[in-house]
Amino acid sequence: MSTTSGRPLRADAERSVRAILAAAERVLTEHPAASMEQIAEAAGVTRITVHRRFANRQALLDALATEAADKLARAIEDSHPETAPPLVALHRATANVLRIKGAWGFALGPAVAGSERAARRHQEIAERCTALLTRMRDEGALAADADPEWVRRVFYALIGEALHGGPTAGDPDPDALATRIVDTLLHGAGPRPGAG
Repeated sequence: MSTTSGRPLRADAERSVRAILAAAERVLTEHPAASMEQIAEAAGVTRITVHRRFANRQALLDALATEAADKLARAIEDSHPETAPPLVALHRATANVLRIKGAWGFALGPAVAGSERAARRHQEIAERCTALLTRMRDEGALAADADPEWVRRVFYALIGEALHGGPTAGDPDPDALATRIVDTLLHGAGPRPGAG
């Protein structure tokens, strides 16, 4: 259950916080300098409600970053990185991450960096990713001398480019794009062995 001050929220308060955060993501994506009042209007609540839940704009941004990081962590968890076959887990995690990053791009971007809780969640995600890549190396899906931390950084870069650069940016099919990212991560752009 969400909190804004360390205490659990009632169901109606929880719904209003979620509505405010979803509205903040939409509004701030279009207008990064949008006011709390504009966010309140988009959420269908009063400005007083927003201020009751978030003391100031920074508190709202911190909550937004934390919400997005939590969604990303749940998306990774859904891929079962410790128990699923490693290539299946990597593909599922990639598709899930693309969906979350596509929907929560502002909250996961540099404009909202700074929330300590969100930073901890991102560190946990990075550690799980590195552990999955280590398992892939140990099972032969990556070269025996591959550095899992370097591979993770390349993997993150591929996801970033897929979302924000070039002709594949905004591809509506996260599963197809995940296949392309994983294939590039594992095989690069060189010719495949045995390919015509």
